[in-house]
Amino acid sequence: MDLDQLQHDLGIRMNDPLLLLQAVTHRSYINEHPNDEAVDYERLEFLGDAVIGIITARMLFHRFPDLDEGELTRIRSALVRTEALAEIARSIRLGEYLRMGRGEVRNGGRERDTILCRAFEAVVGAVYVDLGMDAAEAVVTPRLSALQHRVLQEALDKDPRSRLQELTQAELDIAPAYKVLKSTGPDHDRTYMVEVALNGHRLATGSGHTIRTASHAAAANALRLFQVGGRSVRDFAEPAD
Repeated sequence: MDLDQLQHDLGIRMNDPLLLLQAVTHRSYINEHPNDEAVDYERLEFLGDAVIGIITARMLFHRFPDLDEGELTRIRSALVRTEALAEIARSIRLGEYLRMGRGEVRNGGRERDTILCRAFEAVVGAVYVDLGMDAAEAVVTPRLSALQHRVLQEALDKDPRSRLQELTQAELDIAPAYKVLKSTGPDHDRTYMVEVALNGHRLATGSGHTIRTASHAAAANALRLFQVGGRSVRDFAEPAD
């Protein structure tokens, strides 16, 4: 198999091309070619998964200095999820290079998200082993960056605090305010109650084991007030007395 074009598309030149060949070899190929000395990509996939995680964490840490650990974790999870990495794999036509059994090919293996994701992780693992972290980062970072805006928006869309703020700013050009009402329980298992208010009017409260989760719960309850409770944001246009 000629992997020169794949190396060109990745912007690399492997010292050991057999590592890249291993990275595109699915287990089903081994099963159908028992006399072949080929090795499947699963060990490289294991390594590549960790390498991508480190690269993504470092990229987000430097690009978003104001986000807390929970928000960074949520965005990282969205960026490295199976569907996102499969999309990157498709952008470099990785499915065309996969060595797999005939049955797997007939079943659509070259386009299956899980296989494409794992193969991309294996390719990154191979690049890391052969060329080091800088080369792996050069493969991963620009491709993650291309997905970042859309994935970030999708991640924010799932955040009730972000959705509530978008709603109130669109209607009244003001943001909700959050306040911790009380905390209970021992230090190792504390529960917080948080209020979310608009223009001084209490919209809802929420509880959680961190202030952040309690705030999200309060925002989710406020959204339900507007979505199914029959209230309008404009009901709170006038400041509370």
